[in-house]
Amino acid sequence: MATVRKRTWTTTSGETKTAFAVDYPDVGGKWQRKQFASKREADDFRIKIEGEVRSGTFRPEANKITLEDLCEMFLKDCEGRLDRRERMTRRSFEWYEGQVYNYICPDRERFEKGYKFGPHKFFEGGIGHQKLAQLSARMVGDFRDRVRKAGLSVLSTRKLLTTLRTILNFAISKDLVGTNVAAKVKVVAPRNERKNRKRVTPPTTDAMRQVIGVADRDVRVKLVVAACTGVRAGEFHALRWKHFDFGKMEVVVETRVDRYGEEDVTKTEAGDREIPLSSAVVDELKAWRKRTKFSKSHDLVFPDRDGAYEDHDNMVKREFNTLFAKLAKLHSEDPGKHPAAPKRFNWHALRHFAVSCWIDADLPPKTIQTFAGHSTLAVTMDIYGHLFKKSEHNDAMDAIAKAFVSEGPKRPARPRRVRGKREPEPSAA
Repeated sequence: MATVRKRTWTTTSGETKTAFAVDYPDVGGKWQRKQFASKREADDFRIKIEGEVRSGTFRPEANKITLEDLCEMFLKDCEGRLDRRERMTRRSFEWYEGQVYNYICPDRERFEKGYKFGPHKFFEGGIGHQKLAQLSARMVGDFRDRVRKAGLSVLSTRKLLTTLRTILNFAISKDLVGTNVAAKVKVVAPRNERKNRKRVTPPTTDAMRQVIGVADRDVRVKLVVAACTGVRAGEFHALRWKHFDFGKMEVVVETRVDRYGEEDVTKTEAGDREIPLSSAVVDELKAWRKRTKFSKSHDLVFPDRDGAYEDHDNMVKREFNTLFAKLAKLHSEDPGKHPAAPKRFNWHALRHFAVSCWIDADLPPKTIQTFAGHSTLAVTMDIYGHLFKKSEHNDAMDAIAKAFVSEGPKRPARPRRVRGKREPEPSAA
């Protein structure tokens, strides 16, 4: 059991000092000591330590290591996983770096250099200086509040806390702490922020028809494939001819490429999927395969001029965005012949368009989840649930109500008062 004892000593200058020491055995039976200025602090620590030792969550290293030390260990581990390609991408590594050095352990030098993931204003409310043993759920909650006050959105704050939980789980795996104090800290959105949350609004069929109509044949096939398969940009640029089976009329999605040109497996296990193709898409692809010089099985379907991965930003800038400018020019030259250009949408909207078409075609939600490559049905419904038809819902409710709700006997008409007098009751038939 831990004990508290009073210590009194005289310094070299002749000053007498008093402190309260807590002697306690750790989980390995080795005796440790920590000193406090007041007996109350010592007693509080003794109670806490005894509880942690009994539950097996006590870690003596937590008194020596700060959260900043832990973050450096975590990033070093991520860097090793990146080199070994163990479920770590360069994009994810940079994301963790940004979260750590912008908010958890703010680094002013990095901020002044214009670090790409940095906020607009330097954040001074980090918690990297805290010892792991002192870190508590309340401290994490206060950190969350400071971040929100600094202007970070609810969604971004949730992602930041997810990163913090990941780092603390790493500490648990290294036996540095016994519990994750950030596990139950939540971010609750204010009502007005929930109401202003934007829903996915896919492009209309007319808008897609306009955009595809002014594209040349090489750009057209890209738009048709993206708008009909709903593949993500990284998956789109990693497609090879071997992934297409024209006999079965389907495409197999199993890889993706990041902005650094590094190919990897899909985002999640659910990302490995087969998507059926329409005859129109197959015809477009067959014609494209005859035109391109990269038509072998292992060749990329949509490469750059050298056969390597095409840079997505360059493709969007040179080929996709110019279509809207072209439509606007045609309308200004001849408004009677050419309608106004649709509101500009981004490349990812082609994925939303594909999913919305599947919904309009009355495909089952579980099938849509599979084709979209979402990890769960909840993800699909959270993003696209508002697009599902609701007229059938009313019909279903009517059918349910008719089974047990009847009109019942009609009530007799109530007597009508005329100038204070009451009309006689209607006689029984």
